Amino acid sequence: MNESVFTYAAPRLRFGAGAADEIWYDLDQLGARRVLIVTDPGVLATGAPQRVAEQLRAHGVTAVVHDSAHVEPTDASLAEAVARAGADGPFDAVLAIGGGSSIDTAKAVNLMLTNPGELMDYVNAPIGAGAAPRHPLLPLIAVPTTTGTGAESTTICVLDVLALKVKTGISHERLRPTLAVVDPRLTASQPPGVTASAGMDILCHALESWTARPYTSYARKTPEQRVPYCGANPVADMWAERAMTLLARAFRPAVHHGEDETARGEMALAATFAGLGFGNAGVHVPHANAYPVAGQVRDFRPRDYPAEEAMVPHGMAVSLTAPEAFRWTFDADPERHLAGARLLDPRGGPRWDGDPRDVLPGVLVDLMRDLGLPNGLHAVGYDESDVDSLVEGAMKQQRLLATSPRTVTPEDLAQIFTRSLRLWD
Repeated sequence: MNESVFTYAAPRLRFGAGAADEIWYDLDQLGARRVLIVTDPGVLATGAPQRVAEQLRAHGVTAVVHDSAHVEPTDASLAEAVARAGADGPFDAVLAIGGGSSIDTAKAVNLMLTNPGELMDYVNAPIGAGAAPRHPLLPLIAVPTTTGTGAESTTICVLDVLALKVKTGISHERLRPTLAVVDPRLTASQPPGVTASAGMDILCHALESWTARPYTSYARKTPEQRVPYCGANPVADMWAERAMTLLARAFRPAVHHGEDETARGEMALAATFAGLGFGNAGVHVPHANAYPVAGQVRDFRPRDYPAEEAMVPHGMAVSLTAPEAFRWTFDADPERHLAGARLLDPRGGPRWDGDPRDVLPGVLVDLMRDLGLPNGLHAVGYDESDVDSLVEGAMKQQRLLATSPRTVTPEDLAQIFTRSLRLWD
């Protein structure tokens, strides 16, 4: 019997210019008197976490600020953040201020402050033990300062496992933030390279959830078997569609004209909408591929990110195989793919006169080229000799690949990775 039930969940949301000025009220409603603020050194340098901390202290809340988040978190950085938080606890609530890395770090800290064992006990199988939290977590308020990850809406914490050179995650309903506070003003300091990379994460969140395997295609589950990623469904579709509509008009201006407050606001809204969609429907092949692309990086240093270490930022890693991944998934539902292309590029153009399966990849490649993103995997340091290792890493992401609209084999991924070495001439 096929599934006939889908589930939907989301955090409470406070959105708009000035929303961050009201966090004291939200914490007061939660009864929190001692709060841990998790951020990273770059965001701390903007002054935003200190301003929020001062606001809380003015309303009688003790705020302890930790700049313990590492851009693209690792198992080691999360362990250090947990140890630092444990030494300064106890806390009544956790407040994350920053990009997806800060929010994911706060999720891991919250998990380990409230539950026994080691971090790897909770990391998704087969890399970790995949255990579920035994106890409820503290209230978590997520305040994004970048427009992309959707981490403020989701049940997922992403990390690199350094010894294995693989990116993976922890996923459980209890990791979902209690409240998302989205204040577009906080994204004003986001530089063009970060806006481009994080924005591609928004786009792929929306497009992957839009094209995900329908929830009705799964075998019927019992209530306790249902997981947050349940496949494409009418509610998630609504959020994905709206996110792509906003991206079509706001993405390029937000990158090329960062002072455009309207574009910044619409990108923040698109990130929120996409998170509300994919956090329930799921993502698939581009995100599964992104984990080894980021995890096996050698010496690539992207513009506008910290220069002291090599990295392929998450949104960039997702984008690099997205055109070829969507070319491969096209046959599962051609009209869905063409509808996604229309939403992202309503102007159309000559590409619509050719092979329909080339339309959506063409839209994505044109956008990536316009935004200054790398021209495929070769541009971030990979070549044909790396394909087998990348395939092996992607095949470990079965939680994501299960949401693919087509059954994925290693041969399929090898084709996608090979065709993604260079995306345009």
